[in-house]
Amino acid sequence: MPAHERTGIWLIGARGSVATTAAVGLLALRAGVAGGGGCVTELPAFAGVPLPGWDDLVLGGHDIVHTPLEKRAEQLAHAGVFGHSVFSAVRSGLAEVDAEIRDGYHPATHTGAQADAAARLTADIRAFADRHDLARVVVVNVSSTEAPCPHLPEHDDLDALEAALADPARAVLPSSSLSAYAALKAGSPYVEFTPSAGITLPALRQLAEREGLPYAGCDGKTGETLLRTVLAPMFSARALKVRSWAGTNLLGGGDGETLADPVTANSKLESKARGLAALLGEDVTAPLHIDNVPDLGEIKTAWDHVSFEGFLGARMSLQFTWTGYDSALAAPLILDLARFVTAAHAGGQSGALTELGFFFKDPLGSDEHRFAEQTARLVTWAADL
Repeated sequence: MPAHERTGIWLIGARGSVATTAAVGLLALRAGVAGGGGCVTELPAFAGVPLPGWDDLVLGGHDIVHTPLEKRAEQLAHAGVFGHSVFSAVRSGLAEVDAEIRDGYHPATHTGAQADAAARLTADIRAFADRHDLARVVVVNVSSTEAPCPHLPEHDDLDALEAALADPARAVLPSSSLSAYAALKAGSPYVEFTPSAGITLPALRQLAEREGLPYAGCDGKTGETLLRTVLAPMFSARALKVRSWAGTNLLGGGDGETLADPVTANSKLESKARGLAALLGEDVTAPLHIDNVPDLGEIKTAWDHVSFEGFLGARMSLQFTWTGYDSALAAPLILDLARFVTAAHAGGQSGALTELGFFFKDPLGSDEHRFAEQTARLVTWAADL
């Protein structure tokens, strides 16, 4: 990748907590008022990888809400996600980012064919690239989790999907997948950071392959699942049989409100469950609950109880509690993913970037969930970029 080649990061859900924290973080890194803590790409293992610098990244995005980015950042500072001194240092830069946010697709208000909505979203991304003379734009979905997407035959074939998109009487794609389609039509690599359908539909993967574009996902691994991917292999390696693994997530804020809907929460629960079964090599009793606790605000707490069996049938247990700001854990990963995907695209890679499974609960194109193995694969892959 040529030095100082400018890259856009286009965020779907650009005024949400994760996107806002990513914007504050990028501006803070540029200004030198924050270090690279939490940013994987700042580790010595990736020092020689041709990644875009912080000054080479330009932010924009889509959203269906209109709260100014500065106001959202102020709310997050009050909530403790980052300090008021950091907010003050980047405040003026947030207005510039906010000016690059366009209205997203809202299925409740859109009229006409979905193809028309996709064309508008695609045009927004292309115009952003032209305004800033960008070599590429990486699109990252950090919007609210959707309910599981009912399967339609059109999801399996690109030609059938595009014919259906042109029909004003039909809405064949959920919002996340329409955004993925628009991104690919704009020539942009795509990252699905949520458990929503996004680019997982076969027809969209066909489009990515046709256009020679890389993509990655799904569902960013930030807290409880990160610990599971480290701890679960330990039980297997020590021949300790896990009998059950129960968990409870308590969270507030926008995510808590969204996941209070059992139908929507099911996307997140399914993503977590698939990873645990793969890690342990067998299905186990693994009830998991997600509860909305508005009082917690931006704080997320996860409690897990692991029941396991050892020598001579001895029954034992492990319990752990993880409390943190999910936005502060996720935001640096957004920047990491954009940098890695940029380097992959510049290097001519396309299709599912399986080595980026390191970042996800439900990695596309890979059944590897063990964190140590994922780390090794990422380091080896990055060294060849």
